[in-house]
Amino acid sequence: MSQNPLLEPIHGITLEDYSAACAKMGSGLSEDQVATALGVEMPVWQEANLLWQERMKEDATYQIVTLFGQHFGTADQHPKFSNLQAAVSPEATGYIEKIKTDKDFYQELEVARQVAYDYGLDGASWIADQYGISLGDFQIAASLWNEQIHRDIAADSQKYMRTQDAYKEKYRQQFANAQGGNVADDIEF
Repeated sequence: MSQNPLLEPIHGITLEDYSAACAKMGSGLSEDQVATALGVEMPVWQEANLLWQERMKEDATYQIVTLFGQHFGTADQHPKFSNLQAAVSPEATGYIEKIKTDKDFYQELEVARQVAYDYGLDGASWIADQYGISLGDFQIAASLWNEQIHRDIAADSQKYMRTQDAYKEKYRQQFANAQGGNVADDIEF
């Protein structure tokens, strides 16, 4: 048993179970599929879901949130969810795997998502439409790459910024062209 009572399972659902369930729902699984995978009835899952959220709010040490993030990033390895995936096309499956294994691809799409927002689009929806990568899968990839990206920035921040700027320019052009150009393109000084 844990030293922190806030980490005790709720209705048999551990924090690891809960984190993986949230990640899988973010990747397109339904609450019914999650409850079934956890071996509980829907009302039990729904109550555990609410109570885990309440515990996170109560935890002044942020231990639950920290562990939640770690478990969220490894949801594909959770024994109850490892073989349970939302229905996606084979092409999307390839992109979902690539964003988790190819840091450059992840970083490019991270920039593309932000530039889409800058151009008035829902960046997460644009990624889902273009690549079939759900917000949940994107967030799992973010949790996998976060530490490495911070190490890369610490090692060579200039290289990191040049790469980010190149991605920004690429997607600014793409979104501007799709919208018929930027507002100020026809202004001469």
